[in-house]
Amino acid sequence: MTVHNIPAPDLEADRRRTRMGRLKMLLVLLVCAAPVIASYMTYFVIRPEGRTNYGTLILPTRTLTDALALRTLDGQPLAATALKGQWLLVAVGPSSCNEACDKRLFMQRQLREMLGRERERLDRVWLITDGQPPAPALRASAEAPPPLTMLLADAAATADWLKPEAGQALEDHLYLVDPMGEWMMRMPANPEPAKVKRDIERLLRASSSWDQAGR
Repeated sequence: MTVHNIPAPDLEADRRRTRMGRLKMLLVLLVCAAPVIASYMTYFVIRPEGRTNYGTLILPTRTLTDALALRTLDGQPLAATALKGQWLLVAVGPSSCNEACDKRLFMQRQLREMLGRERERLDRVWLITDGQPPAPALRASAEAPPPLTMLLADAAATADWLKPEAGQALEDHLYLVDPMGEWMMRMPANPEPAKVKRDIERLLRASSSWDQAGR
């Protein structure tokens, strides 16, 4: 019988191939993320002197997760990922919507309509934190076009994700979430609609290269 020598494996070549594969994967990820990074750099960093945002920027951003335990008003579970793909203007509070809550929901509606043809890139969301659906009259009003997405959310998880300004309650603000599900801006309590609209328009312009209407 003839015995043949088995060549030793080229471990260094294997390591080189592994490194090259990882490098190629990293480059692909960077190419995919480049438009998002560029738009945020344009808005947050490369901006004219003296220009200020009205809302408070949240840095680092905070990710929308399934810890919110979202449910529809009929009690059906809804994955948090279902909300991604659109800019979200979020209101928070109990189902017993008082005068201040009603004012916020109306402002939320008006702000979206003020965006004109860009309004299809922004969805209105109301996270209801007491586990109860709103009264039938309020629900019917909210579901009239353009509809408001009303979802039941875990109160503790919502308070862990969104944070109010010092001295304010969680329900005092409107919160802006980007299409990737990142909470990135908090509007002041009792905001001036024109200034909120200006912030939203700037963000929509900055993200126009990678965000389109619809999910």
